[in-house]
Amino acid sequence: MITMSVFSAFPSRTVLRLVLGTAGLSLAACGGASDGAADGAGEPSATADMLDTATLSADAVKIAGFVVDTARTQPWQASLTVPGRLELDPNALETIGSITEGRITHVTVRVGDRVSAGQALVMIHSHEIMDARSALKSSTAHVTAMQAERDLTVTAAGRAQRLFDNKAMSRAELERAQVARRVAESNLEQAEAERDRADALVEHLAGKGPLPAGADEHDVIVRTPIGGVVTGREAQPGTVVLPGTPLVTVGSPDRLQLEMHVPEQQSAGIDIGASVRYALTDRPEQFFDATVIRVAPTVDTLTRTVQIVAQLKGKPAGRAETFVQATIRGRGTTAALVVPATAVQALEGDTVVFVAEPRGEGMQVKATPVRIGRRSAEQAEVLAGLDAGKAVVVRGAAIAKAELLKRRSGGGE
Repeated sequence: MITMSVFSAFPSRTVLRLVLGTAGLSLAACGGASDGAADGAGEPSATADMLDTATLSADAVKIAGFVVDTARTQPWQASLTVPGRLELDPNALETIGSITEGRITHVTVRVGDRVSAGQALVMIHSHEIMDARSALKSSTAHVTAMQAERDLTVTAAGRAQRLFDNKAMSRAELERAQVARRVAESNLEQAEAERDRADALVEHLAGKGPLPAGADEHDVIVRTPIGGVVTGREAQPGTVVLPGTPLVTVGSPDRLQLEMHVPEQQSAGIDIGASVRYALTDRPEQFFDATVIRVAPTVDTLTRTVQIVAQLKGKPAGRAETFVQATIRGRGTTAALVVPATAVQALEGDTVVFVAEPRGEGMQVKATPVRIGRRSAEQAEVLAGLDAGKAVVVRGAAIAKAELLKRRSGGGE
């Protein structure tokens, strides 16, 4: 319900306690007539107004409640209620695919399992890991040989320098020894680079840490880079996969977003930053807040709806794939005379609002025909029949409607 200032004779959002149609209810006719008194012609003075007007004595303002609010001119704010669905935030999802070609031998997780970063998910038997481990052993041995050669040339270059200093070796021989040392050092650097590359490939294929149970050195180990909960599992033992084949999806259950689909004609005025209030279908009395972060630029060709995505505020109230009922409030547009949606009633084919005016300690309620334009879950636009500043009955309008129907049928006197 939109918040409005209440008619000046009532405190803001005053709740008036009324008992209509009970013993002791005092009704008086409009224009000062009392108890249905006749004028000089012997008939009521204002029959139409009397039927649509009820003056309530102070004794009637006791039990049932009226909430009185004020009609006001303000920018029309798009507001609609639509079903929605909580889903995992795509930015918190990680679809982990195969990193090699081979045959799946083991899958260590199921949907719903909690996993930590680096945990093994899938084992794939592949020749690539065998080649990588062989290359690592070969490059490691080559590094050892290059280190020995480098040490030898360093020793030789040092001895040549001493001989040269003692005039026992020519400069050319000294320079050859120094060049041999630099070549050996360069060869060692190249060998270490090859070893590091082979080691990185083995780490990429097997990950860090010990091999999980059931794995051997010929298995590629696919590990999760993030912690969370397994939300999807496509991998099945015995399946042959290629690089990039999806295996397991891991996501954070605490990072959810709200997805809604709004009819095309009702999406105007809903932009990024619009506020959303939602309630879980199994807890409709408890509301939570969200903010629109994405409005799809296109309309779905089948449903003719626009996708709206909102980011939740605070800790999520439900789980992924939970359905909710959401109310979206868009930006204000053109000015309009608005009243709360609950103030609008149907009275024997007429659309009316019940205008409230103080009468001493009592109150007069009159059914006023109006023409309604745009509607939302919280407010209605009044096109004609009502002036700004008039106090209208927001809660309890159905009670007033019942009393006036009784009067119209001749039983209200």
